[in-house]
Amino acid sequence: MIHVVAVLTAKPGQLPALLAALHANTDAVRAEAGCIEYSPVVDAARTPSPFCADTLLVSEKWATEDALAAHAKSPHMAAYAAATRDIVASRAIHVLRPA
Repeated sequence: MIHVVAVLTAKPGQLPALLAALHANTDAVRAEAGCIEYSPVVDAARTPSPFCADTLLVSEKWATEDALAAHAKSPHMAAYAAATRDIVASRAIHVLRPA
């Protein structure tokens, strides 16, 4: 199993738009072969912090590296990337395997 933690930071004030785009794409991702989990999450802090202000995480699990590679090349991910290009300040994708 492959684990992915995607850390996405929106430009100031753009987190709602980024979440909307992500949620609009979630069903297509979850329907992909090999997708075990695809869960966007935000900081549960009750007070603003540098982390929660504009950042979200996507917790992913994929059956194989090939499934993850196919996901990255899928048409809906290309469309999502194009739609969010101007509202994302930074993106870090961490691909992990069980220790």
